[in-house]
Amino acid sequence: MTRRSPFRVPAALASAAAALVVLSGCMTVHGEREVLPAVSQADAAKALKHFANGFNKANRTLDSTVNASYESGALLAIDQAGIKAAHGVRPDGNPNFTPLAFTDTHFTVPQQKGWPKFFVADGLSNRQGQGGQNTRWFLVFSRDSVTAKWRATYLATFPGNKAPELKVTDGFAEAVPADGSSGLAVDPGKLSQAYADYLNTGKGDAFAPGQETDRLRAWRASQANQPGARIQWQDQASELPPVALRTTDGGALVFFSTVYHQQKTVSKGLMITVPAELRGIMEGPAKKNTSRMAFTTVSGQTVLVPAKSAGGKVAVLNRIEAKTSAKAL
Repeated sequence: MTRRSPFRVPAALASAAAALVVLSGCMTVHGEREVLPAVSQADAAKALKHFANGFNKANRTLDSTVNASYESGALLAIDQAGIKAAHGVRPDGNPNFTPLAFTDTHFTVPQQKGWPKFFVADGLSNRQGQGGQNTRWFLVFSRDSVTAKWRATYLATFPGNKAPELKVTDGFAEAVPADGSSGLAVDPGKLSQAYADYLNTGKGDAFAPGQETDRLRAWRASQANQPGARIQWQDQASELPPVALRTTDGGALVFFSTVYHQQKTVSKGLMITVPAELRGIMEGPAKKNTSRMAFTTVSGQTVLVPAKSAGGKVAVLNRIEAKTSAKAL
């Protein structure tokens, strides 16, 4: 029996969206002024296929210039850094890379006015997670105009492949505004700054305890002062726009990004050895002997935000990150 994804969009969506492209006469439908489905089911499927093809080419050739053809935003920064790092270790590419493939795919499409527009694709990948279970990938696709290509901007996975249940009315999901009209405990547009502030200070009660909140802060503190080495850090809000969809309980599933800066300093007489996997993201010439280095990390978070009226705290469900630059100081 096929599991019913909370992100599944009924067949009615396909027909409703298709109707938009067969309007007769000289009528023009303006996506910037009218509330319309963000994408048809057929075009959503093409976008997911384009992503998989680009992902496979980039990871086979380890050519980081390929990433921008199928990704943007936080996911581009994260995956492109990974390709650069891998190329530093394997400059001839990875011909034995196992191609990514999806089955049991579904598309969650909101009706939106203006740009950017977005939708979510989820599919069962051939990548195994904990326990040997194949992992379902949830990808947010976005574009800024009718002539732009759909590119993946966020990626999340969930324990047991179970995503929060989204509110769907007449086949369409509900996009949540980023501003104060969201009705959420924390507006989507303020989440990046709120999360960065929390990680920096530990103050505030907006975020629930968990692996990516209080435990992440505790782990960083344990790494900050080691024999002969010190690590300083600061989190920063990202300017990349969040994506939010209403859940059935009145809250929202929100995707957003942050930036994390680190500086590592070792004691006099000691030197930092740059591992091979970081050489591909080095800025400037690599110094043989350096006692200070700076690192930048981009992360993408997927969180469940309760409705303001319901109380409760923001739960971080998934977080992915990658070091995007390293520099000897």
